[in-house]
Amino acid sequence: MKQVNQDILEYYNSLAPAYDTDRFENSYGQFIHKQEGIFLTAILSKNTERILDMGCGTGRFLQFANYGIDFSPEMLKIAKAKYPDKKLSQSDAESTPFESNFFEQAFSLHVFMHLSKEKVSGILDEAYRILKPKGIFIFDFPSKKRRDLMSFSPKGWHGANDYTIRQIAELTASKWKIKTYSGILLLPVHRLPKFLRKYFIKIDSILCKSFLREYASYLIVVLEKK
Repeated sequence: MKQVNQDILEYYNSLAPAYDTDRFENSYGQFIHKQEGIFLTAILSKNTERILDMGCGTGRFLQFANYGIDFSPEMLKIAKAKYPDKKLSQSDAESTPFESNFFEQAFSLHVFMHLSKEKVSGILDEAYRILKPKGIFIFDFPSKKRRDLMSFSPKGWHGANDYTIRQIAELTASKWKIKTYSGILLLPVHRLPKFLRKYFIKIDSILCKSFLREYASYLIVVLEKK
């Protein structure tokens, strides 16, 4: 596990300088980014004082939080340059420096997909510890049903973790309640011409809230601490 974590750390440190441009300034990345932003806007409090971004990376969603952690120092350098007034620190999401029952809300996007299921459980336990009673935790992960449908086979650690919503419910049942969940990226947008992709965001968002949502590429879940 330590070696895998070191691999991930080195990977993200190397990606940091071009991460925003390469991942989220193209039409495909913007499609995902906008859907995630719409979801966070609908769920998170407008008062960001006690909201934590667990795995803030380069600060893609730090407008929604006053606190942020990431284990990549190179990613944090970029986040701090964007948001010098935010309270950012280098930390593993499984063991944060915060007091128990400190936050009202927390979120973690594009983090769980790279971790072992043991590590995911550890982060869920840590989120439970630092959130107040009735606090909410938002996170996303690749959909197992979509991957099974597409016969997807991950190579190595990158993107290797997936779940069904039932598996998440079973994993979290003792400490959390699932408030809601949605899909992200159901349509095969990568097959559409780039200039057309932005016109399909609303259609995709509607489908990602329908009975088809578990067949989206990602699922995004809202847990409430019991």
